[in-house]
Amino acid sequence: MGAPVWCGAARVTEIRRLRSALMLQHAMRILTAHLLPALALGTALLTSLPARAADATVARGLIVTLKAPSDGGRESPQATRERLRAVAADAGLGGAQAPMPVGPGAHLLPFAAPLTGTAVQDAERRVRLNPQVASVEPDVRLKRLATPNDPYYTDGIQWHLRTPAEGGAAALNLPPAWERTRGSAAQVVAVVDSGALYGHPDLAGKLLPGYDLISDLDTSNDGDGRDPDASDPGDWITSSEAGSGRYPLCPAEDSSWHGSFIAGEIAAATHNGLGVAGVGWDTRVQPVRVSGKCGAWLSDVVEGIRWAAGLPVSGVPTNPTPARVINVSFGGSSSCNSAYQTAIDDAGAAGSLVVVAAGNENGALTRPADCAGVLAVGAARQDGLKTYYSSYGPNVGIMAPGGPGAADTGPRLYSTSNAGLRGPGEHIYDSKDGTSFASPLAAGVAALMLSVNPALTPAQLISRIQSGARPFPSSAAYPTCRVGMPASSACNCTRETCGPGLLDAEGALRLALSPSAVIAPIGSVPAGSTVTLDGRGSAAVAGASIASYQWSQVSGSPVGIRDAGAPVASVSLPDARGDWVFRLLVTDTLGRSADNYVTVSTYRDGDDDEGGGATGLAWGAGLWALALGALWHRRTRRRTAATS
Repeated sequence: MGAPVWCGAARVTEIRRLRSALMLQHAMRILTAHLLPALALGTALLTSLPARAADATVARGLIVTLKAPSDGGRESPQATRERLRAVAADAGLGGAQAPMPVGPGAHLLPFAAPLTGTAVQDAERRVRLNPQVASVEPDVRLKRLATPNDPYYTDGIQWHLRTPAEGGAAALNLPPAWERTRGSAAQVVAVVDSGALYGHPDLAGKLLPGYDLISDLDTSNDGDGRDPDASDPGDWITSSEAGSGRYPLCPAEDSSWHGSFIAGEIAAATHNGLGVAGVGWDTRVQPVRVSGKCGAWLSDVVEGIRWAAGLPVSGVPTNPTPARVINVSFGGSSSCNSAYQTAIDDAGAAGSLVVVAAGNENGALTRPADCAGVLAVGAARQDGLKTYYSSYGPNVGIMAPGGPGAADTGPRLYSTSNAGLRGPGEHIYDSKDGTSFASPLAAGVAALMLSVNPALTPAQLISRIQSGARPFPSSAAYPTCRVGMPASSACNCTRETCGPGLLDAEGALRLALSPSAVIAPIGSVPAGSTVTLDGRGSAAVAGASIASYQWSQVSGSPVGIRDAGAPVASVSLPDARGDWVFRLLVTDTLGRSADNYVTVSTYRDGDDDEGGGATGLAWGAGLWALALGALWHRRTRRRTAATS
């Protein structure tokens, strides 16, 4: 069993590419991620929404645009004012002041006194329901964008946290996202890595108790095996240890403080006038130590994922604070195996998103980045081009800043670290490159999303991150990235090589506020069955509720849907083997919508049990082709394996 290696560009120890056939196989596996059952989190989770998500809104009125008069003629200003007064009266705002023009077609409908929180949302909803209203939005007080006072941010060194206009094409666009939320202490990101420096001043109060899951004493470097101490003692390899029987194939190197760097990226203490800023000002990190001298063993990484998600691990107490987001910045030279995939599947079923580094091989993705159900993060330079080292392919989930790498030039990423070459020394800040450090940025954004909508499932987090991504820029000075044809330099990304776009925190947060369409998973059923389509797990964010449900059929032989406008619908499937995809569209009381899909397969006695599940992929009506193609590919692979 090979030991996983970090995906930091300077620590790559395995450089192997998959054959073109494997590339196709893994591309199809990622497309079949929709077969993972989505966890119906239910409305109980909404009780943990931070109050400020609703209470932060202060409005002095509503900006209303009326529909054109029914007779199609021109309307006098007096007639418009009369209609606006009628709208106000119908909405219970009869005591409001006279309407005030806003631009050529809209009017401000002032409140008698400023309203806040849910009162604003209620007033907006009542006005929106009036058939004479074309659009309505609150007239809210705008504040200056949140600006951390951490020196590395204010001096522009942390370019990657700024807006693209300030930091470059690949910058995360966090300032407007921070106006929506700065995270929540209720949201935990587990860092499955080398442990953490609990004494670093910029991590003070941000680290939860974790666990040391290293099972091998030579690797652990702390004199014992698994225990509750997740602190990082260092992972150096001396020249005499390098290549020895205890550490074969391991080069001499200083301690990396890899996990502490990642923890700071996600949630360094922010706006404290010290050092660096983190993606989530209020997010907390849980160190899960699986890596020590010479890296990590695959079995420990797998157990680390399971423990982080709150799943049982033999001989270890259950995690009392399970993480909804798990960062794994490791790579390897092989394709996803059953140990990795099972851990990721189980974590997903428990509601935890696994975010992984795409790898630094400048080739096809390998484990765990090629496993189904993960968000694989590639590395972009400041200008938005793929770095020369980042692995790539159609199963890359998103691109994020990763630094240029040693063979290129440009600004790097800075975070919390330590000056100790062996054991811990002075707490400092350092710079690094690699997909290891692009991945935590996406994990941090996912935690921000959960802080405003904790009902989001892992699949829904992925789909919203991808839908909110910015398009890739292009430079005539560089080649276009091509699958199977690695470039020796940076290259211009395409969807086929780098996924849907560049990570945009504001875009992801905006979509996180939409409701969650949650469908209860459906296992494969006998041909001729009547199947229940259950969307009762769907939920809206605080201050809103689900107003309508609409079920429709996307693929498969035509069947009728009974109660297509209700939370629970049903279909009677024909007495034949086949596959069907159904879509649920939900709309909340604020007019925001979300959809989800469920795949149903039928079998006859003697057939393999194929299973079905629900996900929230934002691929629209084209999803059915992907789903059916993936199912065909999986059956073909099973038949081939059975005859080999």
